[in-house]
This record gives sequence, structure tokens and C-alpha cells, in this order.
Amino acid sequence: MKAVAIVCGALAFAAGSVMSSGFGGYAPDAFANPITPLPFAPAGYAFSIWGVIFIALILNAFYGLIKRDTNAEWDATRWPLFVTQVIGAAWIGIAQVSPMIATVLIWVMLAGALLALRSAMKTRDVWWLQVPLGLLAGWLTAACWVATTTTLVGSFAAISPVVGSWIGLVGALVTALALLRALPQPALGAAVVWALIGVIVTDLSGPMAFLVATILGTAVVAIMTLATLRRA
Repeated sequence: MKAVAIVCGALAFAAGSVMSSGFGGYAPDAFANPITPLPFAPAGYAFSIWGVIFIALILNAFYGLIKRDTNAEWDATRWPLFVTQVIGAAWIGIAQVSPMIATVLIWVMLAGALLALRSAMKTRDVWWLQVPLGLLAGWLTAACWVATTTTLVGSFAAISPVVGSWIGLVGALVTALALLRALPQPALGAAVVWALIGVIVTDLSGPMAFLVATILGTAVVAIMTLATLRRA
């Protein structure tokens, strides 16, 4: 039953994105204070990682159904992952209507992905289970802070785009490093690094101090990711 739910959830999650008009960030006029482009925002190409994540989750779901249907270790990952998938299937639609609610929900999605990954780390199924969940959790880690930054800047006039971006960058780096320490799955770190490289591309002609800090932060996350790779 749980394995079937994950198959349905994975397909719905991917379909929710394919059937939408796409998502390139919250609408600037959706906030009390219309927002301008933020330094802490990945370049558009970076969102293509969702294609990899959706494929990985679908393969994970069908492999789990066929090979690990009643496996207790896999079952421990399934309900938290299902919650993330169900919210994710509707998230773009929600984000287009209420960025505030969408920001809260993306943190719930991250929590579900992390709970699933924590259980997955106890198994030996690295490629079929840990890697898909790691990619999902890593990208959501960055996405949560981008969403939070945008919401803060759009909701509070006292927080400028640059100040908000510094908050988002520091929050994302601290969160990513803490998660890599607690859940040393290289795919998690790789997804965060991918997002941060997207931020670097955005800021190539932006504030120099923020660009340098992002490059240094990306290097630290990359080094820690390589360290987890050696231990994997």
C-alpha cells in the first residue's frame, strides 16, 4: 500500500510541474512591497534540476514497488516522502496565489524529505533510495531559503533586497552544512552546490561582496560534500 502511494505521489509531483506554466519565482506584485530581483536567487537554468529529481523519484518509486514493496526500512521513508510529494504536486499553483502559504509549505516539504532521508541513510540502497531523496532534500534546502528571503523582503519594507539576500545566504549555508553533518549524503550537498552556482551566475554583475561570499560559501559546501563522498 505504501509503495503504491509513493508511485502515485511521484507521478503526481512530476505532473504538477509539467501541467503548470512553470515557476520562475514569486510574482513581484504579490507582496505588500513589490520586490525587485534579489541577489540570492538562482539563475533560471538551475531550476532544470527538477527534471533530474522527478526522474530519480519516479525510478525510486517503481523500484521500491517491484523490489522493496514490503521492506520495513523502505516503508520508514514512505509516509514522510508522500507528504512532500502531495504538497509538491500542488505547490506551484499555491505559490501563484499565496506566496506566504507557499513559503510555509515548502518548509513542510523539506521536513518530509529530511525525515525520509534520515530513514534512508539506515539502508544499503544508495542509488535507488538515498540519492533521489538526497537530491530532493538538497534542492529544497536552497529553495526554502530563497522563498523565505523573497517573502521577508516583500513583506517588510525595512528589509532591503541586499540585506534579505545576506540573511538567505547565511541561512542556506548554515542549514546545508548542518544537514551534511547530520545526514552525510553527497547528493544533498551536490544539489545545494548546484543551487549556489546558480546564485553565482545571477550575481556575476551584481554586488561584489555578495558574489565573493557566495563563491566562498559554495566552496565550503563543495568541500564538505566531497568529504561525505569519501565516507559513502
